[in-house]
Amino acid sequence: MGAMKNGARDETERSRPCVLVTGAGSGRGNNLVRSLRAPGHDIDVVGCNSDLFVLAKSDTKRRFHVPSPTSGAAFIAACRPIIEAHAIDLIIPSSDDDALALARIRVELPCRLYLPPAEVIALCQDKYVLSQKLKAGNLPVPETVAIGDRSDVLRAFRDLAHCPLLWCRTRHGAGSKGATKVKDAEQAWSWISYWNEMRGIPVEEFTLSEYLPGRDFNVQGLWHEGRTVLMKMCERLSYLDGENRPSGMSSTPAVAKTLCNHQVLNICDEAVKLISPNASGVFNLDLKQDATGSARITEINAGRFAMITNLYDLTGRHNMAQIYVQLALGQLPPIDEVRDIAADQYLVRDYDTHPLITSLEEIVRDSPIATGRDGGMV
Repeated sequence: MGAMKNGARDETERSRPCVLVTGAGSGRGNNLVRSLRAPGHDIDVVGCNSDLFVLAKSDTKRRFHVPSPTSGAAFIAACRPIIEAHAIDLIIPSSDDDALALARIRVELPCRLYLPPAEVIALCQDKYVLSQKLKAGNLPVPETVAIGDRSDVLRAFRDLAHCPLLWCRTRHGAGSKGATKVKDAEQAWSWISYWNEMRGIPVEEFTLSEYLPGRDFNVQGLWHEGRTVLMKMCERLSYLDGENRPSGMSSTPAVAKTLCNHQVLNICDEAVKLISPNASGVFNLDLKQDATGSARITEINAGRFAMITNLYDLTGRHNMAQIYVQLALGQLPPIDEVRDIAADQYLVRDYDTHPLITSLEEIVRDSPIATGRDGGMV
């Protein structure tokens, strides 16, 4: 398929690495491009997407309309001439589907990929199988029941009778797909039946687990051949469009804040090394606290950066996306402090705006509170 803003790399570009980002033009793709192009390391970024309309929003100088990586042979055939003409060094996926697809065809692409094995990515994409793997490794996860029919829903509420609410969600997918909290078996079965009948989601795709009411964390990290290279962490404080969701929650925060909790970081490091002892690449993990304040892993995304990666890349001493490129190209940057967290940095997001990264001090300084003559806020 054709290129938009086509053209071979000029001589000034050949000395710097060139990466191809899938899903260009999407929110996740554009956030990753923004991090890669930030000051620090000089990286040439090219974008591709199978959706021509989304591609038109790409922040890259060169962008290509190609089949999805999930198409396999068609993606390979379309990308080979692009890789050769533009001296692409590395392909970076921006979604779970792209990460798994690329891992499965990595040997057929004439450039580098820096991904965990396909079986590790697939394991993480089945949230129920992942939870059982982590549980067997004595890592904290919510108690979870796989659903096959209505009797399993009834069994889940019997087995988890000590939980005032349960969390219903699908085993696969991102963005809290099909997820909400439920209070009884009738409510849970109605929710599952709706998604089955109206959205075509199989009943067997759902699970019920104990609802975790505490703080909501995300951790993103880089590993290289089983060694931890870099980790960063944040807490979700509010959710994008949360008020319009039945659960009031989402995996995508409207406001998030950097913080360092060594217990949580230890859990995440152990989890990645359990599922992939020789792990290389990027992993991001979601955790929530239970009623006692203990954090439990609810999800691991292997092989792709979080939607909120800018908070990890544009704060602290190291840009995680740029370090990823260095590692992928065989460079081992010196990082003395693996847990690189700039405390109290905020990510503020909304639709159709660039994410803002700032501190509370800057917010107060730049947006003074208006007061009336009597000193009251207006």
